[in-house]
Amino acid sequence: MIRDHMYVLAVHDLERSAAFYRDALGFAVHEMGDPGWRMFVRDGCRIMAGECRDAMPVADTGFHSYFAYLVVEDADAEYARVAAAGTEITKPLRSEPWDMREFGLRTVDGHRIMIGHELPGA
Repeated sequence: MIRDHMYVLAVHDLERSAAFYRDALGFAVHEMGDPGWRMFVRDGCRIMAGECRDAMPVADTGFHSYFAYLVVEDADAEYARVAAAGTEITKPLRSEPWDMREFGLRTVDGHRIMIGHELPGA
């Protein structure tokens, strides 16, 4: 049984990433007792970010840069929030045949996230 989940990401600039997750995605940013780490928290989602300035750029992983699919109550509202923040959209908001209304984005570090909600009747 999986009792909980969280993500762990390497980022090049921890302060820049923290500002992105706070301002564009609505996460709270928490200190973790180590200056090289932050915890981004929103509802049931937790992301631990560690600053790794010498790590391979995420963009170099190509299509493998996805790390999360966040299921939300209202993908349209989330899309409006991230678009207003100037976030790079990788997939426009649309309803899909797999009964999800979803869109994709790229974080300031190059990680890709899908955000969507289940369509009624699914």
